Amino acid sequence: MARLGLRLLCVVLSIAAVRSCAPADREALLAFKSSLKEQNSGVFSSWTGPTAAPAGTVSAATPPPAALPTSTSPGVMTGHISSLVCRLDRLTTFVLADWRDISGSIPPCISSLPLLRILDLTGNRLSGPIPADVGKLSRLAVLHLADNQISGEIPQSLPKLSSLMRLDLSGNRISGHIPENFGELRMLSRALLRGNQITGGIPTSIGRMTRLADLDLAGNMFSGQIPEALGKMPVLSTLNLEENTLTGVIPANLLGSRRINILNLSHNALEGVIPDAFGQRSYFTALDLSHNRLRGAVPKTLKTVSFVGHLDVSQNQLCGQIPQGPPFDHQAAASFSGNDCPLGAHCRNAYDGRRHLPRRSLPSDLNLVATPYQLSIHHKSSRRQT
Repeated sequence: MARLGLRLLCVVLSIAAVRSCAPADREALLAFKSSLKEQNSGVFSSWTGPTAAPAGTVSAATPPPAALPTSTSPGVMTGHISSLVCRLDRLTTFVLADWRDISGSIPPCISSLPLLRILDLTGNRLSGPIPADVGKLSRLAVLHLADNQISGEIPQSLPKLSSLMRLDLSGNRISGHIPENFGELRMLSRALLRGNQITGGIPTSIGRMTRLADLDLAGNMFSGQIPEALGKMPVLSTLNLEENTLTGVIPANLLGSRRINILNLSHNALEGVIPDAFGQRSYFTALDLSHNRLRGAVPKTLKTVSFVGHLDVSQNQLCGQIPQGPPFDHQAAASFSGNDCPLGAHCRNAYDGRRHLPRRSLPSDLNLVATPYQLSIHHKSSRRQT
C-alpha cells in the first residue's frame, strides 16, 4: 500500500482596515524571514523587496489562510525565531508548527505581545525554558509547544493566563513541579503534559477546574496519591496518569464517575483493592488499571456499568473468579494475565480502546473575531493509504 503525503504550508497575514504594512511592521517581518531558512517550499517567495509584504495577504478583507501546496518531500525549515517578531504589537496568531528543525529558544519578549491569542510552535527543536513572564499574555487562548526540547520548569506565572483554553506541552524535557495554583486556569479545557520529567504531586487545585475535559499527565515522574478531587470534576472525561510513580489507593469516585469515560492509571505503584464503586451510569471507552500492585478480586459491580470497551487489569496481584457476561466476555485473555492466580473464564475478542488525545486542534468555541494581525507558517502532513 503506497502512502500519499499531502504537505500544506500556510502563511497568513491580515491587518484590519489597512491596505499595507506599516514600515516598522514591514521591517520586523523581513527580519523574521531572514532568521529562517526554507528548503524547496517557496513559502517566502513573495516576501521580497525592502518595502514588500507577503503578496495577496494584506487587505481589509483578507480571506483566512492562503494555502500554498508544496512537494511531497519532508518539510524542513531551519533557523531560529527572531526577537524582532516581538515588534509586531498587533500580532494575534503566531503559528510556526511542524517544521522539525527550527531551533534556539523562545524569545522572552514574546510575553509582551498584548493581543496574542494563539501561540503554536509544535514539532520543532526549540530548547531552553518557557518564557518566565508568559502569564502576561492575558488574551492567550491556545499555547501549543509540544514535541520540542524545551527544558526548565513550568513558569509560576502560567496559571495567570486567565483566557487559556488549550495547553499542550507534551514531549519536551520540562522538569520540576506543576505550580500549586494550576487550578486557577478556570477556562482550560485541555491540559496535555505527557512525556516530560515533571516530579512532585498532582496539585489538588486541579480539582477546582470546572471546564477541564482532558488531562494527560502520562510519562512523567509524578509521585504521591491521586487527589480525590479529580473524581469530582464536573466535565472531566479523559484522565491519563500512566507511567508515573503514583502510590496509594484508587479514589473510588474515579470509578463511579458518570463523566470519566477514558481512565488510564497503568504502570504506577497503586495498591489496595479495586474500589467496588461502579454503577449503571458509568461508561468507559477504556479502563486500564494494569501494571500496579492491586490485590483482591475484580468487583462484580463492574457488570453493572452501561459500557466498557477496553478493560485491562493485568500485571497486578489480583485473585478470584472473573464474573461472567459483559463487559468481561469480549475482553482479551491478556487483559487479565500476570496476576497472583488465574482470573477466570475464556475471553474472546480483543478490543483496544486506548487512544491518543488529538493535538493542535483549535477549540470550536474560540470564536475569534476579525483580528488585527495574524502570522502563521504551518507545516501539516496528512497521509492516506491507497
